[in-house]
Amino acid sequence: MDRNLLSKTAAAMVARGKGLLAADESSGTCEKRFKSVGVECTEANRRVYRDLLFTTKGIEEFVSGVILFDETLRQSTVSGNEPFPRYLEKKGVIPGIKVDKGTHDLARSPGEKVTEGLDGLRGRLEDYFGLGARFAKWRAVITIGAGIPSHACIYANAHALARYSALCQEASIVPIVEPEVLLDGDHTIERCYEATEATLSAVFAALRAHNVSFEHTVLKASMVVSGKDCPKQAGVERVAEETVRCLKRTVPAALPGVVFLSGGQSDEAATAHLNEMARMPGLPWPLTFSYSRALQNPCLKSWRGQSGNVAAAQRAFYHRARMNGLAAQGKYRPELEKQAA
Repeated sequence: MDRNLLSKTAAAMVARGKGLLAADESSGTCEKRFKSVGVECTEANRRVYRDLLFTTKGIEEFVSGVILFDETLRQSTVSGNEPFPRYLEKKGVIPGIKVDKGTHDLARSPGEKVTEGLDGLRGRLEDYFGLGARFAKWRAVITIGAGIPSHACIYANAHALARYSALCQEASIVPIVEPEVLLDGDHTIERCYEATEATLSAVFAALRAHNVSFEHTVLKASMVVSGKDCPKQAGVERVAEETVRCLKRTVPAALPGVVFLSGGQSDEAATAHLNEMARMPGLPWPLTFSYSRALQNPCLKSWRGQSGNVAAAQRAFYHRARMNGLAAQGKYRPELEKQAA
């Protein structure tokens, strides 16, 4: 465990005005997104699309790191044939890797999931470090519904996140712990708060029990929001207040930073919520973004698999990265969207 390297990596991941691009979609998720814009989900097309994102000029101003999928970590740039991790590193962007093996039904817990992938993880992390990855990500999924999340689901996922984190730090890789509380459902913001607080409390208790160093761990948190089918949607200020209150009650101040997932929010809503939180006084850690859809959506729609659309797609991606970089500093204004349009 190289503490100096871990400290350096973690600090760079949450540097002021920068956040993470989540480009770690599995082939299945990628297929859904590509299908929505009429693009065939082949290995070659995935490489071309990721190349488009990574080679966008100037994104290193707002993007500190990229979470890659196993396939992408092993691919190279389209022109120059340079391995993606090396290309990103030269650009000042840290390569990261998604290491979990996805969610599976939790035994005797209907409607709930547990994330698997601990078997053989120590060896895979050594391999990933050799390929250039300096941080990793593991996503757990917490569903809100009738009588759930259960104690069993929260603790099974917290335990897996803790074991994964300890293995990462042993390999000198910064772990991102992502216990995602899903947006799906008609629950109120109050119900989301309860589930998020219970989840985060369990996760940090498990991390402590497994001797995970908080100083070298980054949290990827859900925002406390109303369920997407809830008739009464909480406004931007309320979301920011409840999310920060929840984090302050559960997340150790020793953490280098907290990054947020967009979790199905619209591009602009994810940016506005982050901006409102970053403006709050007395935060013990920097807050920034680790978005997938909320960074990539406009880019994907502009691209549509056409080489003639690459410049427009890169402009769209650069714009969203810039908006979120400003939001991480509390400097975002909705008028900036109109100016760019």
